[in-house]
Amino acid sequence: MKTYQIHFIRHGLTDGNLTGKYIGGTDMPLCERGEAELCELAQKHDYPGAGAYFSSPLQRCTKSLEILYPDIKPIIINELRECCFGDFEGLTADELKGKEDFEQWMSAPADFAPPGGESGEQFAVRISEAFEAIVNGLLKTGITSAVIMTHGGVISALLSKYGLPQADPSEWYCEPGCGFSVRVHPQLWMTGNVVEVYSRLPLEKQAEEDDEE
Repeated sequence: MKTYQIHFIRHGLTDGNLTGKYIGGTDMPLCERGEAELCELAQKHDYPGAGAYFSSPLQRCTKSLEILYPDIKPIIINELRECCFGDFEGLTADELKGKEDFEQWMSAPADFAPPGGESGEQFAVRISEAFEAIVNGLLKTGITSAVIMTHGGVISALLSKYGLPQADPSEWYCEPGCGFSVRVHPQLWMTGNVVEVYSRLPLEKQAEEDDEE
């Protein structure tokens, strides 16, 4: 039976990543180091091509996709953006320490939303609906591969819900410019909504074949 491959890639570094700030819905660009590291990864490693390309609308994702796949125009999926941290955006954990609403959020992130932001449950429902729509779209159209450029929190949350082997979100952490490839088996998807995680990204660059003597 035909299978489908989806390649999740986390965007490159931003200044917010470097300073430990909560940057979710804020449309922060890649920093110089982030762009340079993505260019280096693209030179030293292989990123799989695909029949369809999807991206979060935030510029750190669209720019990352442009660097890694310069000739591709992605389909923008608004629901693939990172969790919105509301009033916590742009602040570090140290800056928020001692605030009652921050302590509540840290103790029950799935149930409690930061002021002006999303709860973990709201975030999970949003990205799950987007991912299921992408998978079902591939099955319907017969396109057998896709790249999804998104955020670390999105990747870890989706793989902890749908991925096999089963693992906590922390086990699906990936560095900027890295990610995971999953294989969709239609029967498993239709009966259990699960996907097989089979590889990390990027891939080792294949050695050039020796010249024939």
